[in-house]
Amino acid sequence: MSNDRLGALADVGVSIWLDDLSRERLQTGNLRHLITDKHVVGVTTNPTIFASALANGEAYDQQVRELAARGASVTDAIREITVADVQQACDVFSGTWETTGGIDGRVSLEVDPGLARDTEGTVAQASDLWKAVDRPNLLVKIPATEQGLPAITRALAEGISINVTLIFSVERYRAVMGAYLEGLEQAAANGHQLAGIASVASFFVSRVDTEIDKRLDAVGTDEALALRGKAGIANSRLAYAAYEKVFAGERWEALAAKGARVQRPLWASTGVKNPDYPDTMYVTELAVAGTVNTMPEKTLDAVADHAEVHGDRVSGTAGEAQQVFDELERVGIDLTDVFLTLENEGVDKFEKSWTELGETVGHQLEGAR
Repeated sequence: MSNDRLGALADVGVSIWLDDLSRERLQTGNLRHLITDKHVVGVTTNPTIFASALANGEAYDQQVRELAARGASVTDAIREITVADVQQACDVFSGTWETTGGIDGRVSLEVDPGLARDTEGTVAQASDLWKAVDRPNLLVKIPATEQGLPAITRALAEGISINVTLIFSVERYRAVMGAYLEGLEQAAANGHQLAGIASVASFFVSRVDTEIDKRLDAVGTDEALALRGKAGIANSRLAYAAYEKVFAGERWEALAAKGARVQRPLWASTGVKNPDYPDTMYVTELAVAGTVNTMPEKTLDAVADHAEVHGDRVSGTAGEAQQVFDELERVGIDLTDVFLTLENEGVDKFEKSWTELGETVGHQLEGAR
């Protein structure tokens, strides 16, 4: 039976995606169970998730043996393993993709994080992944670095659906939406049907609180400490206000008339890091129609168990959210530095996970030879 609390969240208009994928989930039917019983309508992946999946269990052993027998390189092995998982997940979600008219039922696969500062390399790999997976419900993940922005536009212009990841600031988010609109304009000029192109913009939440809370603790005043745990949600609510403005303008209306879809905000990094905070707050406090919340399973289970869903908690909150940011600046928080730090750390973490993934696959290939 479908869970009432998750159902209530879905009824608000939130698309519930799982921030995890493994072959074990696919083989055991766990992913199908989450679709039928937990209202899950999509999946996101990243190098950390794949590294963990490959390091645990035996689900990949047969494919690793086959790859080793062929003399596959580590790079080729990673590509084949991850593409196979994503293809299977896309097939599992094909019914959701069809019944939602292509809105949900989406599965994300990330370009090599080492290309985060390489526009040309990102465009080339996005195209390669799109062709390799060969599923209409794929989203290729591209980080929202300065070099990633033109890559996003160019990939969209080729008709590739994109999940823009590692967005931390509202300023960068506006640039991402601009890249999306430009990509759609180019796609239309290139003869692509805009209705077939999808995108989400992954705006990170908990990492903002983690970084800003650390700085507030360093300031140490009562005024500063009173702001702990408020920045992540306020930042996301300001992002939503920016989204509403962009997707109501004349430029957007011209694209919508050609069948374009809005680039939905996706709340990412919604697992609560600080045990002092409610473990569902990045879900319930960011509930609003037309958004995606991608959750680690621990958060999904917490929402199912005890979340209190009170409907739309985002619309009309921009003024209050801006007050939080004004207060953060008053106590001495350098927000520009915060967001630059978070972006650099985000890229570094994914690069480290990609390296670990390569080491894991390398050891497994060696052991199978």
